Amino acid sequence: MIGLSKRSRYAVSAIREEDLLAEKLRSEGKAIIKLNIGDPAAYFPTPKYIIDAYIEALKKGHTDYSYATGIPELRKAIAKKYRERHGADFSEDDVVVTQGVSEALQFINNSLIDPGEGAVLFTPYYAPYLSYLKLSGGEVVEGHYREEKNWDIDIDALDERLRSGKVKRHLKYLMVTNPNNPTGTVLGRKTLESLVNLSNDHDLMLISDEIYDEIVFNGANFTSIAKLAKGTPHMIIHGASKCYDSTGFRLGFVIVPGEDKASTDVKRSLRDMANLRLSSNTPAQYAIAEGLNNAAEHRKAIGEMVKRIEGQVNFAAQEINRSRFMKTAVPNGAFYIFPRLNMEKLKVKDDKEFVQKLLAEENVQLARGSGFGAKDHIRIVALADRETLSTAISRIENFCERHSKREA
Repeated sequence: MIGLSKRSRYAVSAIREEDLLAEKLRSEGKAIIKLNIGDPAAYFPTPKYIIDAYIEALKKGHTDYSYATGIPELRKAIAKKYRERHGADFSEDDVVVTQGVSEALQFINNSLIDPGEGAVLFTPYYAPYLSYLKLSGGEVVEGHYREEKNWDIDIDALDERLRSGKVKRHLKYLMVTNPNNPTGTVLGRKTLESLVNLSNDHDLMLISDEIYDEIVFNGANFTSIAKLAKGTPHMIIHGASKCYDSTGFRLGFVIVPGEDKASTDVKRSLRDMANLRLSSNTPAQYAIAEGLNNAAEHRKAIGEMVKRIEGQVNFAAQEINRSRFMKTAVPNGAFYIFPRLNMEKLKVKDDKEFVQKLLAEENVQLARGSGFGAKDHIRIVALADRETLSTAISRIENFCERHSKREA
């Protein structure tokens, strides 16, 4: 009898799981406010100089398979950016270009994880981190961001748990997102230094997803792990989707700077994985190489985008915090807001039922917090303009009132 693999059940997207219902409602003539997916290119046109570079690559015939690990021009530009912006010291040979961060996660887990082994993820985490770990047969050991501490990481609690001997499986890596998706937290230097020490103490490879590194506001400062983890086996994940406003290009990259045995072995495996799938999008690589190298145009584009995002995020957070049904910390990076629902005041079973009924009744599409490892929350993408955000939040509030538990 032909049946699906047991692992296939882990191919779940909390971000897009309501897409079929949204499409059905749209086919019935409903206008859906989509605040579920972080797609800046849907709201901010990809910069013209990047589009022009893509077109020029097509005109020059760059439509064949490129180098499996990425064209040299792009890998050199990535190394240059990290050297100039973050003080990192590595070469283009330490970079592997992937088809978005999703493929990077697949490569990393296939390289490091055998069935029954584990990795540390901090809740709330970017939902696909768990899916790709599980698809490789791995298990999660949870650390935690503390909501009461403005979503800072509780490193001491994780350290104590790892030292207790209660974690029996072999752990391979520790993954952190900075700035964070879904909370918008930007980790401070002291916290990052503690993460480096923790990784060293417990022989874990430290992986930092820094794809939102330039989308930082409200006075926050971003520090790359590349500045702090020299001598510690580590990887950096990044890509073109967010800061270069090119989600549909599907370009990501992994940087493995170290020359220790663990880093060298991982780097070799990532290259093998890249060889297996032939290459990433070739003309897109030329376009993003131009995006990285044209610093003046990039500063202009990212500056304008971050200014608008800051205003929209702060506006939406302020509106949300007027509600008696939900409260949120104010983000200082990325473009997500992660309110906690006051479930004691709502007649819904959980956050999944909340987002399903909200979409059906109010035509607003969100993502459930439990898909990111934090139940009783919702993730709101604040890329839409203020008018749209205001309308969406009003509809959420109307929904909450309609489904509230009436006081006697």
